[in-house]
Parts: sequence; structure tokens; C-alpha cells
Amino acid sequence: RILPVGGPSPDWPGGPGPVFARVGASASVETREQHVAIEEVKETDPTIGRLVADASRDISTLISKEIELAKSELKVSAKFGGVGVGLFAAAGFIAVLAIIMFSVSLAYFIHWAGLGLHWSFLIVFGLYLLLAGGLVFAGIRSVKKVKGPERAIAQGKEIPRALKGQA
Repeated sequence: RILPVGGPSPDWPGGPGPVFARVGASASVETREQHVAIEEVKETDPTIGRLVADASRDISTLISKEIELAKSELKVSAKFGGVGVGLFAAAGFIAVLAIIMFSVSLAYFIHWAGLGLHWSFLIVFGLYLLLAGGLVFAGIRSVKKVKGPERAIAQGKEIPRALKGQA
């Protein structure tokens, strides 16, 4: 059914003419020049608020699922990392045992060359003291080269000026 919405305009013969509306489930406003559809809002139609709520819920769900995925990946990585650390510790322990065995065999080799056994072990002890002293010296030289984050500090001092517009 079509009903007039407004009366005829004064310029009806050459102008847009009267406006009619279709009454029912969907209505349309028609003129001679245009056709614009106007539909009634139904309860099942999504509103902007409902769309925003759905979008925020979906984003929240997506983020929580991403966090769960990251946690599960980290559990697997942590397991492999723990096994790796355990293997490194075992290798270190075996290396310490090897150094002890090497020290004893070196002392017996020196003893075989003609020195007394006690002097042989003392020489091996002295070699280890020299090695430890050299490592301490190298460590001190390396630590003295450590500097603060000078560029980061300088940039951090410029931030207040930049925020005030003085950069």
C-alpha cells in the first residue's frame, strides 16, 4: 500500500513532486528523482552497541587464546631448556672430573721424569695457580671496559626538553 507522506510541492509539474511512502515491513520514500529505502529496525537486527560489544568480546577471546597458545609454547620450550641446562651441568661435572684426572696424570708424568711425587703434585698445583691468576687478570681488564649506557642516558635527558617543544 502506498500513502502520500507530504503534499504536492508547488513546483510539481517540473519539480520533485509529492513524496509517497510504502507502508508495511519495509518502507521506501520515493520521489520522481530518487528512491531511498527506509527499513524498520527489528529486534534481531544488530545495533551499533551490540556490534561493539560483540567485537570487544571477540577481541578479548582472541587475546586470551593467543596468551594460552604462548603459554603452551613456552611450556614446551621451558621443558627443552631445562633438559638442555641439565645436560650442560652433566657435561660440566664430567669436565671437572676430567681436569682432576688430567692433574693426577700430569703429576705422575712429572714423577716419572725423576722428581719426587710430592714435588710433582706441587708443580701441578702451581700451574693451576698461574692459570687462575691469568684468568683473574683478564677478567679485571674486561670488567674495566664496561661502561654505562651513555647514549641512552643522553637521549633520556633530552626527553623533557622534547616534550616541552624545545628540541
